[in-house]
Amino acid sequence: METPKKKLTTASGIPYAENENSMTAGPRGPILLQDFILHEKMAHFNRERIPERVVHAKGSGAYGTLTITHDISKYTRAKIFNQIGKQTKLFLRFSTVGGEKGSADTERDPRGFALKFYTEEGNWDLVGNNTPVFFIKDPKKFGDFIHTQKRDPYTNCKSATMMWDFWSLNPESLHQVTILMSDRGTPHGYRHMDGFGSHTFSLINANNERFWVKFHFKTQQGIKNFTDEEAGAMRGKNPDFAQHDLLTSIENGNFPKWAMKIQVMPEADAKTYPINPFDLTKVWPHGDYPLIDVGVLELNENPDNYFAHVEQAAFAPAHVVDGIGYSPDKMLQGRILSYPDAHRYRLGANYEQIPVNKCPFMVNNYERDGQMRVDGNQGSAPNYFPNSFDDIEPDPAYKEPAWDFGSSVGDWYDRNAEGENDHYTQPGNLYRLMNDDQKHDLIKNITHSMSGIDGPKKELIVNRQLCHWFRADIGLGMAIAKGLDLNLQETMQHMPAAV
Repeated sequence: METPKKKLTTASGIPYAENENSMTAGPRGPILLQDFILHEKMAHFNRERIPERVVHAKGSGAYGTLTITHDISKYTRAKIFNQIGKQTKLFLRFSTVGGEKGSADTERDPRGFALKFYTEEGNWDLVGNNTPVFFIKDPKKFGDFIHTQKRDPYTNCKSATMMWDFWSLNPESLHQVTILMSDRGTPHGYRHMDGFGSHTFSLINANNERFWVKFHFKTQQGIKNFTDEEAGAMRGKNPDFAQHDLLTSIENGNFPKWAMKIQVMPEADAKTYPINPFDLTKVWPHGDYPLIDVGVLELNENPDNYFAHVEQAAFAPAHVVDGIGYSPDKMLQGRILSYPDAHRYRLGANYEQIPVNKCPFMVNNYERDGQMRVDGNQGSAPNYFPNSFDDIEPDPAYKEPAWDFGSSVGDWYDRNAEGENDHYTQPGNLYRLMNDDQKHDLIKNITHSMSGIDGPKKELIVNRQLCHWFRADIGLGMAIAKGLDLNLQETMQHMPAAV
């Protein structure tokens, strides 16, 4: 027996007979206002695009699992980690930071590495990058920084002058700029790069003891990068290279994997450690705090619809679960509020009801109403707390120990005050760790990018940035000056006195 065909209907379920020709007054007459289907199709089409993400606009994503391979219960009571062999479903979205949604995904740019773990005690979002540090360490500077990565308000073009002017005026950026200008700034797709939670978070164990922690994800596919020339060629050949590479890899059963590891710092160490452990522009040396194995992350399922899953995915560092907490990392503190606010603007107040964002386990609260409320709005249940009609109540067992930093509240502290202003040792160490080929590519990429600085302030910006490179490493500064065809005698006059 032949299976009956599906009827074409409106979103209201009403079947209609004509989907290609508009209703008109005669074969050559004007269109009639009563052709509702025409208006319905065009009105929906006009609204297909939700606001683009201000940052991380172009992304790719997939579902997968985290499998626990090592016991870290002495550090955390989080149930996601409470049993060797335990698997937790997750969604991972990769992205470029500065480009628009239609830009090439092989641009020189950090890569977003945003994870959503669907745990039985709520969704845990770990929203990081493929770098362990960032350009700034105070959220007040974030909007200004991102503006320099976008388009010049006069030319509407990307501007090397804006970028290097900002970086030269903010030497705290030097560590991340050094990474960005190396070949790590152009990874060979998303599978061949590491991921980092970047911020310092906290772990809390069953005894209510706190540890500071950094999360790492080491690619098991091996690190692989494009050179600047290869990345440029790929931008013209296939601007969606990383998207296609991830999609086809999973389609073919070649599931990418990362080893999840952590660095753990006892809470008391933060008070005496010579590096501020909450400074996003710094790393914790592995010699002091070695990597500890946790588990294996695997991506094994492509979304069946890009918009429904990848474009509507919403991640927020505010979303932590019991046993995992925040830290006084200033950038993290700023993101706790700004990320959920961005999602409410872009997706609506009820963005956490969208399937990719929805917690698959218990959810109890008193939130009601708002645009696109699609879960029954909790029916006739009371919408206030406390009340005499339900049995929902806070659980004090989830309370975290208080922080104790022994300082007054309510002042503006200079982020680069004495003791917080060494922006050069770690970038210099990174450069000195590189082999000759890596050093060559770094210098070439820096000089290529800085060659784009123009305008009446060109000399000022170039010399100011050169001063930072000299402070990081004299050899690096001299090589960049030579690559820019600068007069080395004049350049020496701009070398900092401490060098």
